[in-house]
Amino acid sequence: MQESLKYILDIQELDMKMIRLMRVKKERLKELEQIADLRRELRLQLTDKEQEIKEIQKNAQTLEAKVQEVTAKMKRLESQQGNIKKADEFNALTHEMTAAEREKIAIEQKISDLVDRRVSEEEILEKIKESLSISEESSLALQKEIDSSIKLINQEGQTLKDQRDLLAKEADPELLRIYERLLRNKKDRVVVPIENRTCSGCHIVLTAQHENVVRKGTNLVFCEHCSRIHYWQDNEAIEGTGAATKRRRRRMASA
Repeated sequence: MQESLKYILDIQELDMKMIRLMRVKKERLKELEQIADLRRELRLQLTDKEQEIKEIQKNAQTLEAKVQEVTAKMKRLESQQGNIKKADEFNALTHEMTAAEREKIAIEQKISDLVDRRVSEEEILEKIKESLSISEESSLALQKEIDSSIKLINQEGQTLKDQRDLLAKEADPELLRIYERLLRNKKDRVVVPIENRTCSGCHIVLTAQHENVVRKGTNLVFCEHCSRIHYWQDNEAIEGTGAATKRRRRRMASA
């Protein structure tokens, strides 16, 4: 059984590399999405601000037309006043002209406020345009870098997949099926060694009997806690696999 696990261990090493690559790719794609979201937000702000300025201009033009109407009314009243001979009618026209003058002044103040607001909003609009321009320039370089990174990830992933496909042809079909089912569930190493009578996957202490069965290597043994497949890491059958290389590195680090 340990001999059969040799191919599975090598396949697992490739799978772990591919999983790490996919995680990196996912993060890079997330960065691209964030860049696109920022651009969309700035463009939306730009559109909204342009629409707001147009609305201010429209309101100002409406008020300017109102001023012209009031001015024309005042001239008409003034003309009428020159032909009035009765004091009460003259006073009534004067009162009406005064009211029209106040209305004109109030409207002109509103126009002035709108002009000030338009100037302020146009300044904000320019800042948004500048931010959008800077964002597009800087994000373009970052997007190219991310696209290049994703391309390399895809190439490396394809190479790993090709290597895996070759190993899969040599592996025991039933054992490979069990391994792949466990891998789909855990998205992590599912064929792990026993270290100090402890599952190196879930880190729960195992029984001596369980360790002895694994040490013999005659049957496929699952962790009773996490369902991972156990193997005895000092077995010669795993020499040359990625797992053996990792074990030697741990030993050297400990030394």
